[in-house]
Amino acid sequence: MSNLNSENTEGIFLVVPAYNEKDTVSQIIEGIAENGYSVILVNDGSADNTLELATQSKRKYPNQIFVVSHVINRGLGAALKTGMTVALNKGAKYIVTFDADGQHEISDIPGVCKPLQEGKADVVIGSRPFEDMPISKSFANIVMNALTLIFYGRKVKDSQSGLRAFTAEAADKINIVSSGYGVSSEFIKEISDKNLRLDEVTITTIYTPETQHKGTDAIVGLKILIKMVIDLFRI
Repeated sequence: MSNLNSENTEGIFLVVPAYNEKDTVSQIIEGIAENGYSVILVNDGSADNTLELATQSKRKYPNQIFVVSHVINRGLGAALKTGMTVALNKGAKYIVTFDADGQHEISDIPGVCKPLQEGKADVVIGSRPFEDMPISKSFANIVMNALTLIFYGRKVKDSQSGLRAFTAEAADKINIVSSGYGVSSEFIKEISDKNLRLDEVTITTIYTPETQHKGTDAIVGLKILIKMVIDLFRI
């Protein structure tokens, strides 16, 4: 059990999207609850027993773990939107997005929330050190950072990071329409369009075979690029 006091964790809701994460979901959401945070697990139509395991975890922490479920797999963006909406409805002061595959450290949560709690930022991105990243991942993320700068005019260190923190006011202003991995770039677009104050905090990332095959790769990046171009011509 962490020694974090309730004053530091009060009003902080973790939104954890999960699709077929039976190997890690219990450890992640119970670890978050043990550290005093509230957590909303969004089961995105998993075909394995992710939902069953999450429900078991909820029974252990009925006042901190909340489980919602999509009947079918709708994608990362849709899962995040669902979770953030539920968090706002439950009175969250701060919302943190957190991956269910075990790549994030729970100990990084206070760091990404601190600029929000101090009133210095509206949104914080947890930036992963690219030098610690597998080459294929770092290259894809460097390209996405460049595209984010070109299309949205916002220079960020890690546009594709899954660990982000928002004030409730900022989360309420952000309108997400991307259903898949394009949501990461869309967050940057919304931050820019809504003139939200952005800060970045260095975080630790845990790389395993499972976490390396997820996220942004060349194919996903190409799909995101196509959507960026389409959105540009809609303006």
